[in-house]
Amino acid sequence: MSTTETHTHTYAPRPDLTKHIGGPIAAMQRLEERIELDETIRELVKLRTSFVNGCSFCIDMHWTAARAAGESEQRLAQIAAWDESPYFDARERAALALADAVTDVGGTHVPDDVWEVAAQQFSEAELANLVVVCAAINFWNRFAISARALPASWVAPAA
Repeated sequence: MSTTETHTHTYAPRPDLTKHIGGPIAAMQRLEERIELDETIRELVKLRTSFVNGCSFCIDMHWTAARAAGESEQRLAQIAAWDESPYFDARERAALALADAVTDVGGTHVPDDVWEVAAQQFSEAELANLVVVCAAINFWNRFAISARALPASWVAPAA
């Protein structure tokens, strides 16, 4: 089956898959706790990656977390077009470019120029943690999308 075929789906959640893989989920949560990276960069990367992957559950979660950490609605809305937006500094732009490349690793293979710009902004330890953040949020996006996890802030319309 081609990956470009269009398929329909409902927005009804599927079974709670976390009930069946407690160990791996706990391990991923422990991994997240051990990532050493600036919280602003971390949330921007998680939000951008979730936009790229189309994960409504994670967009909701990381938008909410970023707002709680003091991010403005304007900057958060600009994540969709970060590369055209003046709202992000060089360090944030480097992180977002790397996040895009890692998220599309099959298509980009993380180009040298993207890596070099990131390497100018981050130490080797920070780069390693940044790649782990990208890998982790891609896992969470794929898991939540597969399970059709509904955004926590969503309220079903009254019948």
